[in-house]
Amino acid sequence: MSDLKAHSCEACSPNAPKATEEEKQQLHKDIPDWEILDIEGEEQLHKVYKLKNFVKALEFTNKIGELAEEEDHHPVIVLEYGKVAVSWWSHEIGGLHKNDFILAARTEAAFNDMQ
Repeated sequence: MSDLKAHSCEACSPNAPKATEEEKQQLHKDIPDWEILDIEGEEQLHKVYKLKNFVKALEFTNKIGELAEEEDHHPVIVLEYGKVAVSWWSHEIGGLHKNDFILAARTEAAFNDMQ
């Protein structure tokens, strides 16, 4: 297993290629608990995290926001009492890019740091 969270994100333009099936399979090995979902024709990485209470869920949401701002790449985040759902995908290309897997790995690391 590689240390995906340590990889650098690449600038992603509207004509950047989506991750190939082979790349997705390889990258997904580092974040096996994330689902790859097809939402309205766009593949997205999705995971729901369970936390102790609303305060912890909000703290985690803010950590994800910091990660997103650092890379200028923003997920969908749904905050509930004790639960945070996160979806990463590259809006510009309408699907998954290596950057999405990197940020999912960083999200996973941020969650683990809170434990």
